[in-house]
Amino acid sequence: MPGTVIFDLDGVIFDSETVVRNGWRYAAEKMGLGDIDRLFLQAVGTNHTQTEEMMHRELGADFPYATLQSYSSEYFRAFTAKQGLPVKKGVREILEYLKGSGWKVGLASSSNRRYIVDELKTAGLLDYFSVIVSGDQFVHSKPEPDIYLEACRQIGERSSAVYAIEDSYNGIISASRAGMRPIMVPDLLPATDEMRKLSETVCADLLEARDYLKKTVAI
Repeated sequence: MPGTVIFDLDGVIFDSETVVRNGWRYAAEKMGLGDIDRLFLQAVGTNHTQTEEMMHRELGADFPYATLQSYSSEYFRAFTAKQGLPVKKGVREILEYLKGSGWKVGLASSSNRRYIVDELKTAGLLDYFSVIVSGDQFVHSKPEPDIYLEACRQIGERSSAVYAIEDSYNGIISASRAGMRPIMVPDLLPATDEMRKLSETVCADLLEARDYLKKTVAI
């Protein structure tokens, strides 16, 4: 029988993390910070509050995080105004399969709700999701389980019966802590041994994830 899937957004639906990383690089150059990739990768999958806290731990309490965010946002807006936000391979195919097969589909992202809704609308994907839960609704974002637990509650399913499709370490940990069935589709970060242990499976892309979900219905 059809089941329930909850997607992450950035790095799963949209190839946005590459754009954001380039925005951080742009900001780092403007601010004279040097190589910032290590810090950016620590922030993948978390919300702005957690990222700011991490940056202050790493670079000091007086680090001007708002300046970094301003430069990064400037780059992001300029990029998306010209090209739009790239959609990941297999997104439309997996969403069409799930919709056509009667699956429940939700979304749980650390990003803020306005950004989520605007980008999904622009890409013509908003109507695929019956539930959207955003990071600005919570004090504790991923890797804590709060976002996923709320998404499962709103969609009306036990977390143990729900698949979570994630790309980041923080996202996989969050879904695992929520008692879900994580499927990792790596983006910027490769699947480590720890992530493989926490995930039900690791897929190269969303087309492979679609085929995996098809098999679960057939069993």
